[in-house]
Amino acid sequence: MQSNYIYANEGDLLNVALFGMTAKDWREQHPDTKGNIRDEATIEQLVVLSNMESINALLIRQNLSPKERLVQLNKVAIAQMKSLLANNVQGKLTNKTNNQ
Repeated sequence: MQSNYIYANEGDLLNVALFGMTAKDWREQHPDTKGNIRDEATIEQLVVLSNMESINALLIRQNLSPKERLVQLNKVAIAQMKSLLANNVQGKLTNKTNNQ
């Protein structure tokens, strides 16, 4: 049972770092939605989340506190989302010019 609690905390740490809220907070704000916060995530968010899971494991091995990990993971999330979204826009612009 303790491991489930730790897993939930780690999941929420990642959720807060990426989405700015816990799964519970999201459910409360979206009571009519059947899925969960991750079911509603964009492909870019899911890619970043996957990367953050690996980075979080490394930060845990470095004995960083949850607060320190949250700060680091949030920085990673912001940087990666900016990069992915910029590349996505760039790719769409390139495709439009090539198709004309």
